[in-house]
Amino acid sequence: MRIKEKCIPCIVNQTIKVADMVGLKDKDDLLRKVFAYLSTVDFKGASTPELIGRIFGLLKRETGCDDPYKETRAHYNELFLEQLPSLEQEIHESKNPFLESIKYAIIGNIIDFNPIHALLPSDIEACFKRLKEEALEVDDSLLLSQEIRTAQTLLYLGDNCGEICLDKLLIKKIHELNPCCQVFFATRGEAVVNDSVEEDAYRVGIDAYAAVLSNGDSSLGTVLHRTSKEFQEIYHKADIVIAKGQANYECLSDERKNIYFLLMTKCRVIADDIGVPEMKMLCMKNVKGGIRNADD
Repeated sequence: MRIKEKCIPCIVNQTIKVADMVGLKDKDDLLRKVFAYLSTVDFKGASTPELIGRIFGLLKRETGCDDPYKETRAHYNELFLEQLPSLEQEIHESKNPFLESIKYAIIGNIIDFNPIHALLPSDIEACFKRLKEEALEVDDSLLLSQEIRTAQTLLYLGDNCGEICLDKLLIKKIHELNPCCQVFFATRGEAVVNDSVEEDAYRVGIDAYAAVLSNGDSSLGTVLHRTSKEFQEIYHKADIVIAKGQANYECLSDERKNIYFLLMTKCRVIADDIGVPEMKMLCMKNVKGGIRNADD
């Protein structure tokens, strides 16, 4: 999915937000460099996740802070780790534990620190309560469960901090469906916004059910041509790819690969591209070009 003009404000506002977080008073030089970089971008071939990754790298160099969201990631990981026993009990007591674990993993996708659609902690709690009662807007969970039962290799592409704890619950259900399936959980290769890195995956215990894998890149999402050779080999051999979040959708929606997108449509650009309303939960199998028609 190529970058849209409505994505540019997100990129610029993210720059300003991170500069404020690290206490950068004079932003003039930084903004000049960001705009200079944007002036060189081929917007017809670029994606928003790749651009944000490159600009976040520039931010880290200019501010001297390698991981501006480190404390934020740790806070939300601990917050949701504390809630896991009760959440797992709710899943166990539901009529369809696998579907419920998918819903919880998707609900966790609302934890986002993009300045355009970021939610306050109180908003996150309210969304959790509301979304638990909602059905998936697109629900390919039955097909996913059927494919998992016969899969040999599954690659799970993680997304944000906090949310990663709920990914763990879903991966545990995947393991129960098919204990023989080899599961890999991929993180970002370097710190970028509040996306999870390897240390987050190990901290929340995902390695109990999956092999933790860095994708070797600092972009949001999964920009395949920038990922490591090791990651690409696993990606190509995987029978199923589960891709969490909007950035992974932006990167992979045109891929001819057996991908299931699990996400919340948090912005109009993504919602319109898929053809659903905003703030809806999707478990959507990839189709040609990544776009699902209303009759599909």
